Amino acid sequence: MQWEKLLSLKRQGDTNKRLRIEQDETRLGFEVDYDRIIFSSAFRSLQDKTQVIPLSKTSFVHTRLTHSLEVSVVGRSLGRAVGKAILEKHPFLEKTHGYRFNDFGAIVAAASLAHDIGNPPFGHSGEKAIGNYFLNGNGSRFKKELTDKQFQDLVDFEGNANGFKILTETKDGVEGGLRLSYATLGAFMKYPKESLPKKPTTHIADKKYGVFQSEISFFNEVADELGLIKKLDNRYSRHPLTYLVEAADDICYTLIDFEDGINLGLIEEEFALEYLVNLVKDTIQKKKYTKLTQASDRLAYLRSLAINTLIEEAVSVFINNEEKILNGEFGNSLLDHCKYTPQIEDIIKVSVEKVYKSQEVIEKEIAGYKILTTLLDGYTQAIERKQNNQLRHYDKLLLSASQLNMDTKDSTYNYLMTCCNYISKLTDGNALLLFQKMNGKI
Repeated sequence: MQWEKLLSLKRQGDTNKRLRIEQDETRLGFEVDYDRIIFSSAFRSLQDKTQVIPLSKTSFVHTRLTHSLEVSVVGRSLGRAVGKAILEKHPFLEKTHGYRFNDFGAIVAAASLAHDIGNPPFGHSGEKAIGNYFLNGNGSRFKKELTDKQFQDLVDFEGNANGFKILTETKDGVEGGLRLSYATLGAFMKYPKESLPKKPTTHIADKKYGVFQSEISFFNEVADELGLIKKLDNRYSRHPLTYLVEAADDICYTLIDFEDGINLGLIEEEFALEYLVNLVKDTIQKKKYTKLTQASDRLAYLRSLAINTLIEEAVSVFINNEEKILNGEFGNSLLDHCKYTPQIEDIIKVSVEKVYKSQEVIEKEIAGYKILTTLLDGYTQAIERKQNNQLRHYDKLLLSASQLNMDTKDSTYNYLMTCCNYISKLTDGNALLLFQKMNGKI
């Protein structure tokens, strides 16, 4: 892969080339991407979507919105540091094409900002609830009307693929969705493949999938424009900057979910601080640390050191493996190759045991399953009856309230994806409210 193609400023529908050297430095195209994402309704809805604790009312706990903002900040630092090293190694990118190291930071920051934009209510359990509805629930009735790949899109509903749909989907009066640069879309595409074949290799890019059948044509256009390496089964190599987006997310959820567990009282402070000290023991200033009398201050100091430590390590791993990454041969995450992997694994293990498997999380995930299953049942039946000209009054009320404008000529796959996409955009609170209304609670 070639950097000058990977950093494409092209947007959906462009007929003329966008050259970096001609860009207005006060309104750079990659920075426009960030602005478009942050002002989008899909991004704003993340303020009421689960990061760790569904439907949590405490101010201490991160939502998807605060998490995404933090990931974008870390991503920007990663991108800038890598960009500086890349331009020093390949000076023609700046001299001939006009790229700056901040461009890398802007691309990674924008992709990081959007990385969770496709997640349904209730986090990853929401994805599983949607998938389970079509695999084992009433939604299994549609299997005979779908191709294998279309059915797999539903039974293995994936927030990454849904995010690509939200960012790029044309709606009435809105051609090409947010019309982000192809470079940002490429960096966003964490798993550049279709839902089938499932996990064809152990390469990290094949772990999940990143595009529904409904967006496959434009997905291929973006990948080809960027020069991503095409593999068997319509799979592509990752955009190199995707590794930085992933690293930013890994750094944040490792440390921030851990911090949320402390603030919720699920992890003992002193016990937790020992784990963080182990991660930053080479850079900690002991005199400064011992002066911090409040546990919250010690936690903030250690978190800051840990983020900086892992940023430096991720950048080092990326630069040392640039050739492998450009050749599509780097098969793991950056943090899997860093020297702090044992300490990271220890922290994640505690988070899994104390936070992700806590009674509060489990109970609310159970509620999330019930809520989403009820919504899917109501909407798929209403849309199905509309397609068959058998609408009941209740169905009309349901569809009217949701403003789901369905074309009766839509295929089964398209109307099911529209339904899932609508439900995925609901916040945790709105999903709960809609569930209560459907159950007669006003």
